[in-house]
Amino acid sequence: MQRKRKRPRLAPGEMEILQMLWQEGPVTLSGAQRALKRPVGYTTIQTRLNRLAAKGVVARSTQRPALYRAMVAPEEVSLGHLESLLERVRQGSIVPMVAHLMKDR
Repeated sequence: MQRKRKRPRLAPGEMEILQMLWQEGPVTLSGAQRALKRPVGYTTIQTRLNRLAAKGVVARSTQRPALYRAMVAPEEVSLGHLESLLERVRQGSIVPMVAHLMKDR
């Protein structure tokens, strides 16, 4: 039986880094700093990448300078956030939430 992998929950800053990795592919720390659409400190990027690596959503190479690459697909992260939202809003029941969204549209 295959174990279901826990979907990651990421902070907004971590999501920004992960989205950049999906667009750019593997990057070094300085490459990540250049690729972001706004100025972010080098050590801030390093901290976020290391946290993402600890969560298992980013891989860090052993070469120097290290390359970081995404280990999860965008859909996997989106689903994790959606499940979290469902738990907070409707205690895991999707039917009332969908009914509410349909009513509002």
